[in-house]
Amino acid sequence: MNSPLARRDLIRERIMACVEVTDTGYETPCHIWTGSDSGDGRGGGYPRMKLNDRTCAAHIVSFTNEFGYVPRNKQIDHKCRQRLCVNPDHLEMVSHIENQKRRDAANGVVRRKRKRRKAVAA
Repeated sequence: MNSPLARRDLIRERIMACVEVTDTGYETPCHIWTGSDSGDGRGGGYPRMKLNDRTCAAHIVSFTNEFGYVPRNKQIDHKCRQRLCVNPDHLEMVSHIENQKRRDAANGVVRRKRKRRKAVAA
């Protein structure tokens, strides 16, 4: 007799049901989300799914399902630079600053360091 699937297995199954495995040139194939996404506005284009009657970011669900809790001060970065990828091997927990640096490097943006003002002597 088959034993019931664990919650993590059920979530993994739901994610993989909306995925198309595609070679995008990264080290391993991306799992491109084919379900709904967050639209095309500012910050759009991220995969969305329903979980426990709530809409969630599917890439964060995928990461959390495999590796555990994501603290408030951390973000999930796509190492493959594909927003719709939900492959947990392509996702990494980083700080907001690190995420911005990686985004800028991928887009060829060079940021100048801000000059610090000298303190005025009283």
